[in-house]
Amino acid sequence: MTEKVTAAGAADAERSLSRRDQILQAASELFARYGFHGVGIDDIGAAVGVSGPALYRHFRSKDAMLAEMLTGISDKLLLGGRSRVDTAGDPEAALDELVRWHVEFALTNPALITVHLRDLDSLSEPDRHRVRESQRSYVEVWVRVLRTVRQDLDEHTARAAAHAVIGLINSTPYSAHLDVAAMSALLHRMALDALGAGHRS
Repeated sequence: MTEKVTAAGAADAERSLSRRDQILQAASELFARYGFHGVGIDDIGAAVGVSGPALYRHFRSKDAMLAEMLTGISDKLLLGGRSRVDTAGDPEAALDELVRWHVEFALTNPALITVHLRDLDSLSEPDRHRVRESQRSYVEVWVRVLRTVRQDLDEHTARAAAHAVIGLINSTPYSAHLDVAAMSALLHRMALDALGAGHRS
C-alpha cells in the first residue's frame, strides 16, 4: 500500500512540475510578444486552457512567474556553463563548449531572452539582485576560461569581451534569416573569431 501511495505521489509531483513548466512557457511567449505589463493573468490562463485564477494553484502572482522565469534561466546558464567547463579536456575546449552552450540556449529560448532583456526591471529588488548575481558569476566563468586561452588579455578586457560575445549571441531572437543549424554554426564561428580563438577551433 505504501509503495502505491508513493508512486502516486511521485506521479502527481511530476504532473505538477510539468504544468508549471507549461505555464512558464506560455507566459514567456506572451511576455515576449506583448511585454510583461501588457499581459494579464487571464491571458496566461487562456494560453494553457484554464481560467486565470486557476494559475494561483501554481504561482502566487504574475510577478512570481516572471521571477521564477528569469532567476531560472540565469541559474541554468550558470550551472550549464560550469558543468561544460569542468568536463572539457583543455582551456580551448572549455571556451568552445561555453560558446556552444550559450548558442544552444539562445536559439532554443528566444522568448526568454527577449523577456530578460526587456522586463528584468519589472522584478522586485531581491529577485533582480539574484539574477544579477547569477549573471555576474556566469560572466566570470567566461573570463577565467578566456584568460587561460588568451593570456595576453587583462581581466577588464576579457570581461568586456565576454559581455560583448554574450550580447552578440543574445541578439538571435531578432534574427530569423537562417534556419537553426545555419544560425548555430554562424554564431559559433563569429563568437570564437570575436574572442580571438577562431583559429584554435
